[in-house]
Amino acid sequence: MHQRDLPPSPERRRFLAVARRYGVTTALVAGSGGFLWNDDALAQTAAEEEAKQKAAKHTMIFATEYKIEDYVKYPVMQAAFKSNVESLTKNQIYVKLHPAGQLGIGTALAQKIQGGTVQGGALSLSNFSPFTKAVDLINIPYWCGENQKFANLVTSAAWNNEITPKVIDKGYRPIFYFTVDPRTVATRRGFGKVIKTPADMKGVKMRVPSSKLLQKFYRLAGANPTVVAWGETPTAIKQGVADALDPSLGALATFGFQDLLETVTFVRSVSDAQMFAANSAWFGTLSKDLQVAFDDASHKTQIESFAQIAPARTESMRIMTASGTKFYNPTAAEFKLWDEACCESRKEWDEDKIELAGSIANFEKLKMAANTKGPITVGDYQG
Repeated sequence: MHQRDLPPSPERRRFLAVARRYGVTTALVAGSGGFLWNDDALAQTAAEEEAKQKAAKHTMIFATEYKIEDYVKYPVMQAAFKSNVESLTKNQIYVKLHPAGQLGIGTALAQKIQGGTVQGGALSLSNFSPFTKAVDLINIPYWCGENQKFANLVTSAAWNNEITPKVIDKGYRPIFYFTVDPRTVATRRGFGKVIKTPADMKGVKMRVPSSKLLQKFYRLAGANPTVVAWGETPTAIKQGVADALDPSLGALATFGFQDLLETVTFVRSVSDAQMFAANSAWFGTLSKDLQVAFDDASHKTQIESFAQIAPARTESMRIMTASGTKFYNPTAAEFKLWDEACCESRKEWDEDKIELAGSIANFEKLKMAANTKGPITVGDYQG
């Protein structure tokens, strides 16, 4: 049984009941403040939130596919974002959270943000790539897969000069980019061996999303990429239609795969990257002062999101270890084999660099940015 299939705890049932009656925001405030069971405090908080929204100059509907409490194992800091925006704009912007897929997930949510019916949300860069294909550059392996390199890249002038304008042209205003951790190679129960090098990938039925770059990566590694919709992936793993999948550790724990997996190998190939994005037209309605305050709040939340990666990884490992999943961190010699088989310097990636970055020279600028220490410090799992 998946974690998300388990009967909810009394606290979770109460949270949902409060959210239905008073709204998610009140339930969130009550949960963090410890008064979920206090009806008088709930009513007062609901009234305060309503008054705050009415007094604000702007309301931002912000949606994700994650529950509020998921941040402990998957660092999507939606509650922190709400708090930071409201605080730094002096409540002139009110953020109304819609978590847990209430307003859609994946490309459906991206379309709502683009259309402006939702003012902002959290989007996987892989899911976002159909809207702005240039962001799919991150799915070329072994150039920005490590957390520090990804942080360097997305806070660099090169990224914000080359990639961000292409995102804005499609109707999105990046709030900030972050990562959950690098993607893994996680094998199903009963698979029978630990994936250590590309040689171990021969014949492996590797579940992949529709990303052509990820399919190419696993073919170079020797596997047989098998495209499976995310919602069908647990069944595919259970039935052996797929032998392995590649989300980050946090995603595996958040979506309840711990009871299905035998081993998780930290290959650090590709970043499991996300973006908080706003509708660009909505952002344009803000005064200059509010735009500056909004950007300050976004930067603060970005720092908090990167800082949450390590605690979230620890909690995810605890959950998965309790279910019997084993972890493997390749040696330096084994990493070299992955790099030689799949890395971005192979000629097979040249066409993708030209299509997505515009030229090999532009890609090299981005690669240099990924290897140049930026303002945020973050680490990877070291075993």
